[in-house]
Amino acid sequence: MLVLAIDTSTPAVTAGLVALDGDVLESRGDRVTVDPRAHGELITPHALEAVKAAGVTLRDLDAIVCGVGPGPFTGLRAGMATAASLAHSLGIPAYPVCSLDAIAADVAPGEASFLVLTDARRREVYWAAYAADGSRTDGPHVERPADLETTVKVAAGDGALLYADALGVQPIEPRFPSPLGLVKAARESFGSEPAPLTPLYLRRPDAVEPAARKKVTAP
Repeated sequence: MLVLAIDTSTPAVTAGLVALDGDVLESRGDRVTVDPRAHGELITPHALEAVKAAGVTLRDLDAIVCGVGPGPFTGLRAGMATAASLAHSLGIPAYPVCSLDAIAADVAPGEASFLVLTDARRREVYWAAYAADGSRTDGPHVERPADLETTVKVAAGDGALLYADALGVQPIEPRFPSPLGLVKAARESFGSEPAPLTPLYLRRPDAVEPAARKKVTAP
C-alpha cells in the first residue's frame, strides 16, 4: 500500500511517500521545508517531488493521509485543500489525523507519559497528553504555557522547545510531524470509510466580518 502523507499544521511544510506492508512501514521519499510562510507555495511541489523520488506516479497511490491540526488557519487550509483535491482527482481516500498524534507516534518507546506541544502563536501552545504507549489521554487543547498545569516531565514538539523553561519539561524529539508518524497515527483507519477532513482550529480566527455600516443622513 502506497500512502502520500501531508502536513502543514506547523512551520514545517511536509510531504512524503510511505509504503505499508502489514505492520512494516517504509519511507520512500520525504520533502520537508521549515518555513511558516510557505505552506501554500510549497506543499503541492513537495508532494509531487516526494512521489517522483519514490519512483512512482500519483496513479500508483492507494491513499492520502493529511494532518488536520491543531494549527493556524492559513497553513491548515493549504495542506487540507491539497489532500482533498488529490484524493478527489485520483479517486482514493484521504484520511485525517490529529497532527499531535503524528508527533506522538514518532516518540521513542518508554515507560513514562509525555506531552506533545506545538507553537500556537500568541504565546500559546497546542497540546495533548499521551500515555507511555503513545495513546492520547487528554487534548488537544490550546492554552498559555503558564496556565498549563502538569506533572509530566518530558514533551515533544516545537512548542516544548520554545517553552521548556515555563513548563518545566525536558524537550524530546520529534519537533514536527513526519510522513511516517502521520501514517502510523492513521493506519488503524485504513480500509474503512475515512472521516471528513475537518480542521482542528481550537480557536476563532483573527479576522472577523466587518460590522454593518452606519447610515449617514443629511442634517
